[in-house]
Amino acid sequence: MSAATAAIQSRHSARHGAPYWALGFGLLLAFAFLSPASARPLADLGGFIFDSGELEAVSFEDDSFNIALLEREGPANSDRQSVATQRRKKPATLFGMETEPFASAAVSQKWSYAKTEIARELDIVARCHENGACPADAQKLIDLSAAGAGRGNRAKVGFINRAVDHAISPVSDNAQWGVPDRWSAPFETLRSRRGDCEDYAIVKYLALLEAGIPRDDVKIVILKTAFPHEHHAVVAVRVDDQWLILDNRTLTLVRDMDLTRATPEFVLDQAGVRRFVSRTRNRGLPLWAWRGAAS
Repeated sequence: MSAATAAIQSRHSARHGAPYWALGFGLLLAFAFLSPASARPLADLGGFIFDSGELEAVSFEDDSFNIALLEREGPANSDRQSVATQRRKKPATLFGMETEPFASAAVSQKWSYAKTEIARELDIVARCHENGACPADAQKLIDLSAAGAGRGNRAKVGFINRAVDHAISPVSDNAQWGVPDRWSAPFETLRSRRGDCEDYAIVKYLALLEAGIPRDDVKIVILKTAFPHEHHAVVAVRVDDQWLILDNRTLTLVRDMDLTRATPEFVLDQAGVRRFVSRTRNRGLPLWAWRGAAS
């Protein structure tokens, strides 16, 4: 009888003592998780890492948004700051496309002549700033470049674009020179106050350089437009890591990736002439159609 009583008491003690053991074990676990030495990212859900109240988007395609979030981290997180710096240093690619050297005699010769004239006229403008004596053509170029003085980068580009568009009247090379295609030097265009698309583009190119825009951030692009079906020259300017298209047919500054009904074919800059290519794009498909199919 005493043995049975002892067994019943033992079972009773175990049954009533279990909650206290569970409570003690739970407190130990809670203490371990709250310890600073064990602080870790708590979850990785759908590409987002939650860590100490900070949010890092690791799956967004928009690098600028990623950088903004990364920069919110404290200075101790040097790895994330390094990633943000590397992304910032990588320049935006014009139209999101690669380029390759292109040795077209016709385009290369015309651009070589234009580059030579641009360099010569920049020297004339520099001498104007040095001694004050300035030819009328050079002074006109200086005035166009000064249209954006004292303004932010985007506004500066917009005012220079507008000033050049208003300084030149559109006319075809056939009507002005009696030939199908002729690329004029910037001062020559300013003197005649007339020109076609590449004449506008060359003057804008020179005016933007004179205004202090870095050479790597200014390019001339030859497009193949869908309507009318022809080649058309525009200027591309990189402002705040974003390429803007300056077209004499409109005063609106359009992002390169928002360009419609046109295919970029060639890019001209200080390095020479290059042709646009893409690993993912059907080269026979217009940019607007390709972008629509890819989205």
